[in-house]
Amino acid sequence: MNHKWKYQPPTPETKEAAKTLAEEIGISPLLGLLLLRRGITTARDAHHFFHPQLSDLHDPFLMKDMAIAVERLNQAIGMKQKILICGDYDVDGCTAVTLVYKFLHCFCSHVDFYIPDRQEDGYGMSFQSIDRAVALGVKVIIILDCGIKAIDEIAYAQKKGIDFIICDHHVPDEVLPPAYAILDPKRKDETYPYQDLSGCGIGFKLMQAFAQDNGIEFNKLKPLLELCAISIAADIVPIQGENRILAYHGLKQLNSTPSIGIQAILHVCGLADKEVTMNDVIFRMGPRINASGRIRDGRETIELLIERDLNVAIEKANTINSYNEARKDIDKQMTEEANKIVDHIKDLDNQRSIVVYNKSWHKGVIGIVASRLTELYYRPTVVMAIDGDVVTGSARSVAGFDIYSAVESCKDLLENFGGHTYAVGLSLKPENIPAFANRFEEYVERTIQEEQTVSTLDIDAKIDFRDITRKFHHDLKRFAPFGPTNPKPLFCTTNVYDYGTSKVVGRGQEHIKLELVDNKSNNIMSGIAFGQSSHVRFIKTKRAFNICYYIEENIYKHGDVQLQIEDIKPMTTEEE
Repeated sequence: MNHKWKYQPPTPETKEAAKTLAEEIGISPLLGLLLLRRGITTARDAHHFFHPQLSDLHDPFLMKDMAIAVERLNQAIGMKQKILICGDYDVDGCTAVTLVYKFLHCFCSHVDFYIPDRQEDGYGMSFQSIDRAVALGVKVIIILDCGIKAIDEIAYAQKKGIDFIICDHHVPDEVLPPAYAILDPKRKDETYPYQDLSGCGIGFKLMQAFAQDNGIEFNKLKPLLELCAISIAADIVPIQGENRILAYHGLKQLNSTPSIGIQAILHVCGLADKEVTMNDVIFRMGPRINASGRIRDGRETIELLIERDLNVAIEKANTINSYNEARKDIDKQMTEEANKIVDHIKDLDNQRSIVVYNKSWHKGVIGIVASRLTELYYRPTVVMAIDGDVVTGSARSVAGFDIYSAVESCKDLLENFGGHTYAVGLSLKPENIPAFANRFEEYVERTIQEEQTVSTLDIDAKIDFRDITRKFHHDLKRFAPFGPTNPKPLFCTTNVYDYGTSKVVGRGQEHIKLELVDNKSNNIMSGIAFGQSSHVRFIKTKRAFNICYYIEENIYKHGDVQLQIEDIKPMTTEEE
């Protein structure tokens, strides 16, 4: 893929402000500049950024309906009414259900959990799920990471004598479900100070409020923060405000005293005894936690996450790992089939979106395939699986484009939809697919900006290799955890060249392992450029080139750094 490099040099005034801030807190002026670009302008703000405090979490009772939610929960526990914890089958939903179940189970025995079956029940709460709850004598259902659009289902449950407490973070419709309490910061009438909590984060706020109301010390909640960190990473929500606090302390919990279930997942991921980062959660832990709900039954994930025996947990983790291996095979086959369909799209160069579908595709994997197509073609993409008279779709977006609004513009053609700016789930009837594809393309073509159709690498700072000292790297690590609104800093160094030892590596000889020098110092920097072996011939000519990269710790040489090179560009004649 051809990337556009975007860099905004700092003004002299910004440079001076960055230098002043850096001197106050004892970091490099380059890192002071990164703080300014994140809206952090004072030493006090920097202290809060580098040292997030749990005491800075908002009062949960500021959230609309929180008081009545806790009151109903207390009533159910006091009257020994059966409580059912339900949630989505993805990482956010499973961690949310686990968090609420584990905490409530400490105080009452009449609580159970339920994850809908992707094939049988579909997304969220179904009528048959409510019927099963009625048969079990359930009186209160806490539904997490979904439910905000389940108007008919919750009305049905209400008639059956079941009260719903919704904990969702998706955008609601104009009409809200007739639930007993609705906790959703994206409600139009909500005044809660932070809108971007994950579904698990809202579950945590409910438990925080329950603990406060019942005089339970906050320390009882701290072990559950690992689940918040996992959900925040996997659901790609902004890493600022409360999310930064929850992610920061959740990662600390995960790295110091993980629960038995998480220990087992770390074991099968090859992360045991290693420092786990948000990237590890996204790319190694998340897919395994997701795999059960995609391939089999999401309940298995919860059973693993609440397991107390490490040997049993490792067995369960190995089972879920096998699901993930099966998922990879399905994912690979579906992606290849989808690419063939895209190859046959007429006038593809003039298409602003991609909509593909197939009767044989597994609906548990369509979201992954949609993400892969989006990365490959850099267009808003919808991938759909047809199962009889039901079509299930998953939409993914490019940076800066609101795909929720694009799908919403077609809502008269849909049976259901929900999600957020960059990811949406939807369902429709097979006969509506052509009209949906046309309408979706028309909306994207009309609204997408030219800069959103090109993969852009936003460079934080231009630096030289001599700037990359041990202290610089140590201070850079304090910017973590990284994610939306606090991306991992991307650097650029110009006029670099091969030290003479760079080589192609990888099973398919697709990567380059580099040793580089620049013209400003004698530092030799090692790096890895994944999937960029096409550049090796140019690199070996000893001509100068420019690189943009992330600075990583070399896992094989503790304390050393290496560059994860995102793109390589030959120097232009003007630069030379």
